[in-house]
Amino acid sequence: MYDLIIIGGGPGGTAAGVYASRKQLKTLFVTKEWGGQSIVSPDIQNWIGTPSISGADLAKSMEDHLRAYAGEFVAIKENTLVTNVEKKSDGTFTVTFDSGDTADAQAVLVATGSKRRHLPTPGAEDFEHKGLTYCATCDGPMFAGQDVAVIGGGNAAFETAAQLLAYAKSVTLLQRSDRYKADPVTVEKVLSHENMTGILNASTTKVSGDQFVKGLSYTDTEGNEQHLDVTGIFVEIGMIPNTDFLQSALERDEYGRIEIDPWTQKTSVTGIWAAGDCTNIKYHQNNISAGDAVRALEDIYVHLKAK
Repeated sequence: MYDLIIIGGGPGGTAAGVYASRKQLKTLFVTKEWGGQSIVSPDIQNWIGTPSISGADLAKSMEDHLRAYAGEFVAIKENTLVTNVEKKSDGTFTVTFDSGDTADAQAVLVATGSKRRHLPTPGAEDFEHKGLTYCATCDGPMFAGQDVAVIGGGNAAFETAAQLLAYAKSVTLLQRSDRYKADPVTVEKVLSHENMTGILNASTTKVSGDQFVKGLSYTDTEGNEQHLDVTGIFVEIGMIPNTDFLQSALERDEYGRIEIDPWTQKTSVTGIWAAGDCTNIKYHQNNISAGDAVRALEDIYVHLKAK
């Protein structure tokens, strides 16, 4: 019987793991991979205390930090997905893994993050990996000297555009609403580039091509259909929380995010806490995820030691 099972190896889960070890809680730390979404980022500049670091290096530093403190208190279970969390009649929990194995704990912290939302446009699925991609870091260099498009208007979309501007001939960003959601400083900087174009009120209607992408269609602010000749399309339209394994275990909102008490990170089920991008907090950032997980861990410690 563990005191705590932490699910997730991103900033939130790792921060909680370090704190759990320092508080000498018998903990099982379960993750499919380290680092969370940021592992694909080439240059992270807002991780506090580190002016610039790649996603891969950040993930490695998180892993190294937890392993350095794990000691006799935190057992690490890698390359593993959780498939179910069940509360037992005595108030403890059984966590089931994709291997079929199980583990029991008095408390559970969910920090499973989220995944990319796919473009629900005709042709998008047909041309995925054939010019349409969800990872500029992975595929961007293949489009050097070409005209490409970015779909989305948040920070991730603008960061993708900035990355592509290093080698693409031109970058056109399509945002379906009447304003960009990215930080104003980021918007101004990226749109000032001579090879960058931003289009508001642009709803993508079709991805076209033959063997590979050759263009996309969209409706403009007046409802007229327009065509854009591009050979690469990079999609950044939001995230989906990784919480399907909890659908029968606790309350989630209409987007599948875990509903939490922001004072404590408690969920609707006593004994389960959640932190980071899998929750219904307003802002999602690495630093926020780590801080929320630490808040949760502090509350978990009080809960366990007050019994």
